[in-house]
Amino acid sequence: MHRQFDDLMLGSIELFCLAGELGGFTAAATAAGVTPAAVSRSVARLEARLGVRLFVRSTRQIRLTDAGRVYMEQCRQALAQFADAERMASGQDTQLSGRLRISVPTTYAHYRLLPRLPDFHREHPGIRLDVHIANRNIGFADETFDLAIRVRLPADSLLIARHLEDAPLVIVASPAYLKRHGTPRSLADLPAHECIQFDLPSSGRRIPWLFRDGGEDIEYEAESSYTLSDDVLGCVTLARAGGGLFQAYRFVVEDDLASGRLVEVLAGFGGRTRPYNVIYPHSRFMPPRVRAFIDFLVTQVTPRPGPLYSRE
Repeated sequence: MHRQFDDLMLGSIELFCLAGELGGFTAAATAAGVTPAAVSRSVARLEARLGVRLFVRSTRQIRLTDAGRVYMEQCRQALAQFADAERMASGQDTQLSGRLRISVPTTYAHYRLLPRLPDFHREHPGIRLDVHIANRNIGFADETFDLAIRVRLPADSLLIARHLEDAPLVIVASPAYLKRHGTPRSLADLPAHECIQFDLPSSGRRIPWLFRDGGEDIEYEAESSYTLSDDVLGCVTLARAGGGLFQAYRFVVEDDLASGRLVEVLAGFGGRTRPYNVIYPHSRFMPPRVRAFIDFLVTQVTPRPGPLYSRE
C-alpha cells in the first residue's frame, strides 16, 4: 500500500494548523518548541504539495488565504480525530481533552450557557472551552468552530441542528414608563408607545414582535425613537431606564419581573416563543468532546422554574 502521508508531512500539517490558530510562524514555533524557519519550511512543503498558497505573507504579519482557512479547518478536525482514536485505542478515553470552540448569541450566553459551563468543566476538566459571544452568523467552512447555538435553522444541508428549547417571549416596561404613558391593553394601543427595536447584525433587518391573538399568530413591526443593534441586552437596559416597551425572552427578564424593575404587559397576547438549536457540521466521526458537550446542552441547558442562578 502506497503511503500518502509520511511522518514529515503529518508534522508539517500540525505546524501549519498551529501557525493558523496562533496567527504567526514565531508563535507556532514557540508553542511547538521548534524554530520559525522549521515552521516556514513546513508550510512551504504543504503549499508545494497542494499547489495553492495557504498564507498571505507580509513583513509585519501573515494571514490565511481562503483556501488556507478551509484546509486548516479540515486538518484540525482530522488531527483531533487521530488524537481521539489514539486515546480510545489505548483505553485513555475516560478523560476527554482538547479545545472546543463554541459560538453563541449574547442573550443565550449570559442567561443560559455561561451559568452552566462550570458544571461541564467539573465533569470534563481536560476540555478547554473557547466561547465566542456574538450575534452574527458564523461559517463552519472557514471558521474553526465546533458548534454554534442559534435561533434560525441553517440552510446548509451539511449542518445538523438539535433543538434545545422554545424560549417564551414577553413584553416588558418599567413602572416609571407605564406611569408616564399608561399601560397598553391591546395591540391597537402600541402605535402610541415607544416600542424599542433591535436590528439583526447579520442582515440589518428589524426583528418583528410576535403575538398570539385569538389563536392567530401575528408579527408586529413597530416604530420607535430607539433602534439598537449588535447587543440586544442594551434594549433591556433601555427598558429598565424607562425608554419604552420591549419584547424580550422571559429568561432574560425574569429577575427584573420578580423584583418589580420591569412589568409584563399585554400578557393576554403572549404565548409565542423562538426556538434555540445547537448546530454543528455533519461528520462520520464526531470527536467525543463535541458529543459530550452536545449531550450536556440537550440535558442540562433547559428551561426550569425560577432563575438559573442568583446575582447576589
